[in-house]
Amino acid sequence: MAEVLNILFNPLPNAIMTLFTALSLLYWLFTMLMGDGFDFGGTDVDANFEGADIQDIEGDTDVDHDSNVEPSFLSKAMDYINIGKAPLMVIVTLFKFIGWIITIATSLFFHLGNYGWKSIWILVPIFVLTYFFMHYVTIPVVKLYQKVGYTGEEAHEFLGRTGRMKSSLKGNNIGSAEIMIQNDVIRLNVKSLNGESINYEDEIIIVDETPDKKYYYVQKNITLNNF
Repeated sequence: MAEVLNILFNPLPNAIMTLFTALSLLYWLFTMLMGDGFDFGGTDVDANFEGADIQDIEGDTDVDHDSNVEPSFLSKAMDYINIGKAPLMVIVTLFKFIGWIITIATSLFFHLGNYGWKSIWILVPIFVLTYFFMHYVTIPVVKLYQKVGYTGEEAHEFLGRTGRMKSSLKGNNIGSAEIMIQNDVIRLNVKSLNGESINYEDEIIIVDETPDKKYYYVQKNITLNNF
């Protein structure tokens, strides 16, 4: 038993990944005890945040809707590991678990304990490797959730909500913004309503959306603090 604990918590990368994986385990145990289960479908969802297919929107907005606009790098990165096609916490848990296994195997193979605290840097390539593995690992997970009728995360009404930009916007560029809903941080694909420049960390308000709700139109939120 002592030998197992030593492997799980030594060297430092093992301890970090063991802690992360244990937190996910506690989350699922708490979820099961609360009776929520593993969220196999049952939600009516008409919002998908990862795509960026451009469609005309209704209303009198003077915006050029270019169907060839490329989705942001972040959107492509999330889509690569199928975020949105399976519950986010399932994806996160799988990421932690795979990273944990790779970290422990790497520590044994390369004797990372000899490097002391510097061994923590091994987590950088491990996270990158885990990311690419996730593309293939999540394929059967997505198929499973499709078979049970899962259609996405719980829908939210975003129009009129405020948030902060996590990229800059100008013209027809698509960027990302974060909004807070019940202590949950949600990142959306967004576009400037009238093509005006919006800077990183500017406060914005969501004023419109595409019919498929794959991205949203925003403008600067004018308040007394930034007037």
